[in-house]
Amino acid sequence: TTHKTVKRVVKRCREGDTRGRAPRAHNTDAVEALIAKKVRETDGRLSAKRLLPIAQAAGYQGSARSFRRAVARAKAAWRRERRVYRPWIATPGEHLVIDWGEECGMRFFCAVLVWSRYRFVRFAPDQKGATTLSLLAECFEELGGVPAVVLADRMACLKMSTVAGVVVPHPEYVRFATHYGFRPDFCEAADPESKGVVERLVGYAQSDLIIPAGGWECLTQANEAARVWCQEVNGRAHAETAAIPAERLLVERRALRPLPLLRPSLTAGVQRKVDKLSTVRFGSARYSVPVRYRGMTVAVVAKEGEVVILHEGAEVSRHPLKAPGEVSLNDSDYGGERQLPSRAVRPRSQSELAFLALAPVAEEFLRAAAAAGTSHLASELAQIVALEPIWGKDALVAALERALAYHRYKAADVSSILAAARGLPHPYRPG
Repeated sequence: TTHKTVKRVVKRCREGDTRGRAPRAHNTDAVEALIAKKVRETDGRLSAKRLLPIAQAAGYQGSARSFRRAVARAKAAWRRERRVYRPWIATPGEHLVIDWGEECGMRFFCAVLVWSRYRFVRFAPDQKGATTLSLLAECFEELGGVPAVVLADRMACLKMSTVAGVVVPHPEYVRFATHYGFRPDFCEAADPESKGVVERLVGYAQSDLIIPAGGWECLTQANEAARVWCQEVNGRAHAETAAIPAERLLVERRALRPLPLLRPSLTAGVQRKVDKLSTVRFGSARYSVPVRYRGMTVAVVAKEGEVVILHEGAEVSRHPLKAPGEVSLNDSDYGGERQLPSRAVRPRSQSELAFLALAPVAEEFLRAAAAAGTSHLASELAQIVALEPIWGKDALVAALERALAYHRYKAADVSSILAAARGLPHPYRPG
């Protein structure tokens, strides 16, 4: 710059003006918020060419070149703020990713063993929880073992609720996972990138299996075609690992957990014998049955979050589905509400008999004083009984009620209340 410009700057600094030159306004400032919003919503994939008509409708009157520069600045800022990706380094025997897909009116279940990239695809009539668990069990049988973690989308059939963004799995799914020995896990909401490996399989099955076939007459034919297709793709070198998934499965199988010797029953109803407590055990939880069915065999059916108990085809009891270790009891199965155990007082000395004969409040006073650990309680009761000839029964009973309300259990306290007589206040609850 010239010496005259430097002179003007030095002069302003000497005069205390350090603001400098004011920033120049741009004709894109009015639509800057609109550009940032569209870039964020489209994940930076919307071009300036397609965004320009939207900005012009919002009042932008500048040139296309200035607008392209503004969009470029917004995309650069968005890329700096966007999430950073890292490759998933898979561990043998660690993750199995599952998901449901739909194409041509057919629903299909997909699973990928992450390290070996072994793929499993089957067709089903619905996406219910029992269907999903049965297909997952079939997948374990084909793999020859159980992975440590099963990562699933937030399927409605496998989750019970969501609390603060955390998925609470369905109790039936928890029991299934406990029996097989894996940990159920769920992806983040609206984040397909966290399970892209199985999302890729869903698209691959749609484009390479279902669309070329054009559909099948029944599920049996569809599943037979799916088995042949899985053998084909698992016997071909994978583009990412440059290895054959079927061969890598033989290596990964050594890291999988062994299958349980006893497979869980996934049928709708099971037979159970009613025990002496008039309960049946189902899914590691207990459910009550009317006492008249003790020793008999009943059918237990789990459906839509409830457990229905049947005897000879007739419903005898119904309970909400409980988690393992919990108990569900119906008072009607035992003839009414539960009666708490109570131990009757048994007075023996003359002073005890005389004290309990005063009024019903005397028994409450005795139990409260005993619970409070009142020392020399027998002699205290005898002294309280000795106050009756002096003050009268009615005054003594009223004093006992007041002493009980204020947790005062000594004879001296009762005597003080009697001496104060009508001078004592009687507080009431607010309202």
